[in-house]
Amino acid sequence: MTLDLIEPEISVKVLKVIGQKSSRKRILDMGLTPGTRVEVIRRAPLGDPVEFKLKGYNLSLRKKEARTILVEAPEQVPE
Repeated sequence: MTLDLIEPEISVKVLKVIGQKSSRKRILDMGLTPGTRVEVIRRAPLGDPVEFKLKGYNLSLRKKEARTILVEAPEQVPE
């Protein structure tokens, strides 16, 4: 499952970042590394961009960027 499919107020864990080398590195540098817990805060009115909370800060990504981040499905994440 990818991060762009997660609904607001749901927390997931990052498994892997896929994509081209430059965009992958940029996303990893923003803190979206494997094992990181990410919560979807809200979506813009038209659905793009999406705001996330991770490591104590909020980050907004376009759906296209969020689609490159593989996450554990919410029901698989232990509470």
